Amino acid sequence: MSESKKNERYETGMATRRAVLGDDWVDAAEKRKTDFDAPFQELITEAAWGHVWSRPNWTKRERSIVTIALLAALGQDEELAMHARATVNTGATAEDLREAMLHVAIYAGVPAANHAIKIVKRTLAELEGDGE
Repeated sequence: MSESKKNERYETGMATRRAVLGDDWVDAAEKRKTDFDAPFQELITEAAWGHVWSRPNWTKRERSIVTIALLAALGQDEELAMHARATVNTGATAEDLREAMLHVAIYAGVPAANHAIKIVKRTLAELEGDGE
């Protein structure tokens, strides 16, 4: 891949990452970046955000729902909470997440969904200011 295409994909990825996760989240992640994880951060910015999340075929809402279901199925708690918080930017609703958790229960197992539901409920309550 040419350097200009790589830079373009990175810039697209960073813009999408900021649109989904918010400037505060991305700025904090950038401040935590070290020489050790900089190549990984570049990879996910280009590949996940610049390629997959930036494709025109699905909306950010649709990608958000699928991502949350996958993270729930995989038991990726921190990433699940992060993407549940990002729904304020993607347009995915609590009802969308409830439906996604039902799919997780059937296709990935009730324990995975039960655990993920606790994380999503807590995150949504935090977003609403209830804290729980």
